[in-house]
Amino acid sequence: MNEELIIGIDLGTTNSLVGVVDSGFPLILADRDGDRLTPSCVSWPEEGPPLVGKEAFRSRMVAPERTVSSIKRFIGRPFSDLSPEERNDSAFPLVVGARDEILVEIDPDTLVTPVEISALLLARLKSVAEEALETPLARAVVTVPAYFNNSQREATKQAAVLAGFTVERILNEPTAAALAYGLDKLDESATVAVYDLGGGTFDLSVLQMRDGFFEVISTAGDTRLGGDDFDRAIAGHFATALALGTLGPGEEATLLARAREVKEALSTEEKVTARFPFLRGNESFELEVTRADLERWLAPVIERTRPIARRAFAEAARKGVGEVERLILVGGSTRIPFLREKLREWFGLDPDLSQHPDESIALGAAIQAGMLCGRVREIILVDVTPLSLGIETFGGLMNVILPRNSTIPVKAGELFTNAVDRQQSMAIRVLQGERELAKDNWLLGEVTVPFSPGPKGSARVGVQFAIDRDGILEVLARDTATGEDHVLEIRNAAVDVDDETVERMIGESIDHAFEDMNERIWTEAKLKSEELLPAVDEALAQAGHLVPTEDRAGIDEAVAGVRSALASESHDAAALKAANAALDEATQTLAALLVEIAFSGEGS
Repeated sequence: MNEELIIGIDLGTTNSLVGVVDSGFPLILADRDGDRLTPSCVSWPEEGPPLVGKEAFRSRMVAPERTVSSIKRFIGRPFSDLSPEERNDSAFPLVVGARDEILVEIDPDTLVTPVEISALLLARLKSVAEEALETPLARAVVTVPAYFNNSQREATKQAAVLAGFTVERILNEPTAAALAYGLDKLDESATVAVYDLGGGTFDLSVLQMRDGFFEVISTAGDTRLGGDDFDRAIAGHFATALALGTLGPGEEATLLARAREVKEALSTEEKVTARFPFLRGNESFELEVTRADLERWLAPVIERTRPIARRAFAEAARKGVGEVERLILVGGSTRIPFLREKLREWFGLDPDLSQHPDESIALGAAIQAGMLCGRVREIILVDVTPLSLGIETFGGLMNVILPRNSTIPVKAGELFTNAVDRQQSMAIRVLQGERELAKDNWLLGEVTVPFSPGPKGSARVGVQFAIDRDGILEVLARDTATGEDHVLEIRNAAVDVDDETVERMIGESIDHAFEDMNERIWTEAKLKSEELLPAVDEALAQAGHLVPTEDRAGIDEAVAGVRSALASESHDAAALKAANAALDEATQTLAALLVEIAFSGEGS
């Protein structure tokens, strides 16, 4: 076993690749047939072991229900997260497991998980690399979309372990592509954007390159948007044009295969004829398709990438980063001429086509692997986390501990205390999202920290968030009185984040920014009111008889003002804050009397 060598793997939706740094240069390893692309496809024949890669891809027309492709879209997600379209449009049967996990039903006796299917793909890549390098291998860097959440990253890591790897790093795909782009530009400084549209996922990341230092500034994406959506859109138009009605599994597989062929052909030609021999019994069909047809069909899908890309650009601008100088395209779907034209129109940049659309991510993974084992030097890579992380605080607010686009690896923490008297424990509810209120974000996990009951503010619980280089989160909660630690790792058992909803949430966080902030201010003011009113009642019970009549009238009026503002259905935060301030001002004399009583030792 070669314990020193680390390989880089691009586990793709459509195709997967494996690379290594040899003699200082990254290269993609080919199988015994000279093919560098391994189709991300697994098929289970009626008898014998599963077929993986090219053999499985050839089986998809014969046995579509026993052949699995694009499994990357399902890894690390619970079954309840699937949309009706995903369940109905899947070319292979999906069923729910006992723990809400997704299972692929090959037949009644064969149920497999996305992790197990991905492990078969990774094992094939491992054998390709071992045969090419003529040495056993056990260490790897594996890429994932930048917007994969903790559960999806951990599931990918589990698949690699199941395939026999020690995973040295989980690397974001756009970051890998930027590494491949910048290897021969170590003496340059530039701000670049990587537009990565693959078979099943889309990411855009903005990075700064400075003398071999790579820093990811911002990232945005959708893990359910890619070339598969192009194929489905084209196949849908085929079915409509041919008036096929309800499709059988074999017919659907044929339409998708022809859709992909037409999409690829029209990247270089103006018109093609799609042929469907014996599609339905003895019936055969032909359909002429022009590039204009293709552009019309794909425009709605391509348009979905625009707001995502703009969001990453805007986030970079907010951080003081200058204009993006280069727009690097990676992913097989970026070969479409219409897509390149739209990018030029949207962003005023000529797309940089210097990177191989299919191979750049694997090359970047190989470079990262080479950095880790000492085969590549003089590169420093800094990545970011794409979503804010925090905990729920008293009043149902989201307290952000790690803001989105924080540089990783990263560690941060805060100290929290009990909000009420005689509280015996604190529930640390870990949230992910961009909204001000906890209820509008996602609960990733929860851990309870017990402590000795005491007055309000007497307990001290430290909460620390740590994200490692793989983007996986660990939460540590410590009772400072006892030193006892409680650790929560966000893994597959955590509630997953719906990636389409992630995109919607970030948009909503902008759309509802003023409403959300007003609600936060209202909640904070309400908490203050709920502290003030009992405190004023208690103070009046002790020293109310000493307060001058005019001051007492002012206090009563201010108390009424706070109660009225609290009762308002409009949740006017400014009015409640003003009422609190008025009550603070009105009770100045009362507060002074309480101090005098305390020093004199008098009672009420």
